Order: sequence, then structure tokens, then C-alpha cells
Amino acid sequence: MTSPPATTAAPREIVVDGVSKSYGDHAVLRDVDLTIDRGEIVAIVGMSGSGKTVLMDIMVGLRKPDTGRVLVADHALAGAPLRDLDALGPDDLDDLRRHWAVVFQHNALFGGTVRDNCALWLRENTDLGAAQIERRIRAALQAAALDVDDVIDKDRDELSGGMAKRVAVARAIAMDPKIIFYDEPTTGLDPIVAGAVHELVWETHSGRRDGGTPRTTVIVTHDRELLRRLAPRIVMLHDTGVCFDGAYEDFGGPGCDIAREYLAAMPVLHAREPG
Repeated sequence: MTSPPATTAAPREIVVDGVSKSYGDHAVLRDVDLTIDRGEIVAIVGMSGSGKTVLMDIMVGLRKPDTGRVLVADHALAGAPLRDLDALGPDDLDDLRRHWAVVFQHNALFGGTVRDNCALWLRENTDLGAAQIERRIRAALQAAALDVDDVIDKDRDELSGGMAKRVAVARAIAMDPKIIFYDEPTTGLDPIVAGAVHELVWETHSGRRDGGTPRTTVIVTHDRELLRRLAPRIVMLHDTGVCFDGAYEDFGGPGCDIAREYLAAMPVLHAREPG
């Protein structure tokens, strides 16, 4: 799996402009700048407490920055212009989010069956009929390498950790989003299941959407093997800011001691149970 190189001609999908975030006297992010182009696959890495999940939450509008702003392409409008999240009202923000999917670290599946989990967003946000929704759900579960007939009527509590993760990704695939955000998609999974999730993330990213436009993927992770297999652009956070932003092949190279130390620590960090 090799990520296609970003091109300067690609439209901007996300722009993080001078974002800072503190909790009390503790600064988590300070004047962070980051630009993600349409079609990129970007991994955000860093030691525990470096602000990875905080940054992702700010990018999806779940937290507000203390200073700075986040601009995101609004695919609800012609030409997908960049919109300032903080300037959007609830309705406009909901319209913008209809083109995103978020796969949370703990999957965020609600009580009910796999079918219910995958169908809810489609029922509430599309004009698809029941038969169309059923076909899309089945196609997404199959794309997630699940036995559709075996899993579709299972309750959330009947799913193993690896199966629940695949269902969470299948739910995202069914939405056909323009951007997918993953927060620690392989934490707590055994190596075989994690490897299957690596493949799933890549196939979901590289497959063309129904409209033919490329998908953008943002991953928060400690998974060194995921980086090796997907070779994404890597953004490393350290000491409240970005200390590395570049190709996987250059990560941990000469002149980047912090990245080398982090690479050595990644297996231990990834093996820890999420807190």
C-alpha cells in the first residue's frame, strides 16, 4: 500500500490556522498550523498527552480552540468553499458534517443491531428508500470483510472488539463520506485483526466515492505497523506544536531526534489499554 503523493493543485480540505488550546494552566496546543489537501491520507502522531485527539476534536467541531480557527471545505455548497467552523450556526454545521464520518476509538456504536447502527444516519440524512438503504448497508458490511448475513442482525453487545471496529468502519463507508476521521482505529486489537483494519482503512481511502471524487483520511494513531503499511503523510505533535510534517519515508530520519525516540516508543504506547 502506497499513498499517492499530494499535488499542489489539489483543493484544500482542512486548514488549521494558529490554533491554541489550554486546560487551566496546561497548554495542549499552541499556534498550530496545518493544511490537509483533498485526497490526502494523513496520520497525526505523538506521545500520549501531545494533543492528537484534542486537535482532531477541534477539526470536527467537537471542541472549540481558545484562539485560531479551523476552515473546512463545505461540500454542501457549489465548489466546496472553505468555511470557518466557529462562524457556522447549528444548521450549517450539520449540513457540513453530513459529508464526514468519524470512527471513534471506542467505536461509539449505540444499543441495537448492526443494521440499526448502519441505517440510522442514512434514514435521517438521505432520501434513500428502505430497500436502497438495505443494499448500501450490505455492501458496506461486505466491504468491511464481514459475513453480512451472520452479523447484520447481531446486537452491539454480541460483537467482539475486532468485529465492532469493522462495523464502525462499515457504518462510515455506508455514509460515503468525503472525509473520514479515525481516532486510534487499532488500539486494543490483536495483530491479525489490526492488520485487517489496516487493509480496510486503505481500501476505504483509495476507493472512489459514488461521485468520483477522492476521499480524504485523517488518522490519530500510535500504530507503527499502520504507518509502515499505509505510508501516509505524517504530522507529529510535540511540546504543544508540530515538530514534523512530511512523508513517512522521512519520518525519524537524521535531524529529527524526537521522531526517532517516538518511533522506538510506539509499540509500548500502542499496546497500552486506552484510558
